[in-house]
Amino acid sequence: MLPIGDQNPTRTTPFVNYALIAANVLAFAIEYAWIVAQGEGFVVSGYGLVPARIAADPAGEAFTILSSMFMHGGFAHLGGNMLFLWIFGDNVEDALGHLRYLFFYFACGVSAAAAQVLTDTSSHAPMVGASGAIAGVLGAYALLYPRAPVTVINPVPLFWFVFGIFIVLPAWMVIGAWFLVNLSGALSAFGFGATGGTAFFAHMGGFIAGVVLVKPLLSGRHPPDLGRFTSFRRSERGYRVSAGRGIPGPGPGRWDSWR
Repeated sequence: MLPIGDQNPTRTTPFVNYALIAANVLAFAIEYAWIVAQGEGFVVSGYGLVPARIAADPAGEAFTILSSMFMHGGFAHLGGNMLFLWIFGDNVEDALGHLRYLFFYFACGVSAAAAQVLTDTSSHAPMVGASGAIAGVLGAYALLYPRAPVTVINPVPLFWFVFGIFIVLPAWMVIGAWFLVNLSGALSAFGFGATGGTAFFAHMGGFIAGVVLVKPLLSGRHPPDLGRFTSFRRSERGYRVSAGRGIPGPGPGRWDSWR
């Protein structure tokens, strides 16, 4: 279920979210150029987060927690992550404020890294990607704006002629589907010693951190307008807000590494 936008206006300009997106894109450009010059193994293994190495030398490998958060396993991996951050990050930043959002983002990224490492400290597969931190953003968004309308690409092509290519669903349904897919992947991968693929445990760790941290970080802040979206009614093009002050809506990588 691929989202392409939400209809949840912000009160402020999300400068930090824009900067994070720009930093990820710039880092990927540098990473790609470095791979061309030095080779994939040197760059990805050297700066990605490798659970076995960080478990053996936490102080010496701690920098990879940060470096891995800005690396990606290909253009599709980068594009998907930045799309989710673009759609959901601005509202979480609006709720938390700029500095708290920056702290929140990195705290979720660190939590995601810890979850991935702790589930298999013997793994030598490097983890790269902002997915863990962005998972935290999704968790916070689902908690703060569960009924916000999110436009997604209809996941069943057969129904395109009935409901259209794009449908509008509440955020809890879109993010909930993402969560269930990742939870299923994490449960399936547990104990099998996989050597690469999707970092499901990092996603779960980041998501849980986002849910746990967002409310405490709202302390002292003017809360977001949680009553903006009150309910949804079915329409021929999906779901749309039917009450309150909601805004009606219109009808992964090539390397053997975690991402």
